[in-house]
Amino acid sequence: MTRPRRLQFGVLTLAALATGAPAQAATVPFLAHQAVYELSLQKTRGNAAINGARGKILYNFAGSACEGYTTEFRQVSQLDSGEDKTTLSDLRSTSWEDGDGKSYRFKIDTRTNDSDSTSVDGDAERGTDGITVKLKQPVEKTFTLDKDIVFPTEQVRRIIDAARAGKSILELAVYDGSDNGEKVYNTLTVIGQPIPGDRAPKQPDVSTGNSTLKSLTRWPVTVSYYDRSAKADSGEQTPAYAMSFELYEDGVSRALVLDYNDFVIAGAMDKLDVKDSKPCK
Repeated sequence: MTRPRRLQFGVLTLAALATGAPAQAATVPFLAHQAVYELSLQKTRGNAAINGARGKILYNFAGSACEGYTTEFRQVSQLDSGEDKTTLSDLRSTSWEDGDGKSYRFKIDTRTNDSDSTSVDGDAERGTDGITVKLKQPVEKTFTLDKDIVFPTEQVRRIIDAARAGKSILELAVYDGSDNGEKVYNTLTVIGQPIPGDRAPKQPDVSTGNSTLKSLTRWPVTVSYYDRSAKADSGEQTPAYAMSFELYEDGVSRALVLDYNDFVIAGAMDKLDVKDSKPCK
């Protein structure tokens, strides 16, 4: 899984650090799967007027390195602010990403309460000098992004590569078409020590009992997202949000924690269906 967006459902300069763990030889391909995560309020901070939260994430991932990767994502969530005030949001997105991270197509629809939905629709193509983005919605527009920016599936691949190489810090600039289709996030990923497949978690779920995943290593990962266009007034920039999870080496994520600064949402995997996929020839 890549990452949810804001609850509408959604780089600091640090040197790369190594844990000293040896790199593993074989590469595990991404697993085609469908997962459902149950959302709940974990905690609030400060004066956040949030009394409760609930919802679900449906994540559907398929494809291969030779045919590209297709992702379908839907998040329905409800925030309770007290005095019978609730905010219901529904985000749906579909995307396709080339196996080499060179091409990316996306469509995102967001609705809050009874308002009209807002849409972002476009595609991005990596060239020798940069990434050309062509938006159809919310407005027709063409612009260029830096060539070092990566797309969501490539982001996950690089996190796994870094984890397998024993690195604990990874910096990436990421573009996924969210918000108005023009925003880029600088990300700082912190990778913890590897967890062997036979080590049971404190809070098991359907993933930890899955026969496909039992033999795979996973890592505790925290990714902080910084608005690349925002400028810190002074000192260290605060992330727009952060996402923690345990990441299996085949790309499956469990034990989600979505930190929006004022409040934190937990996402427990409720269902997992492994799907057949065609291996590259």
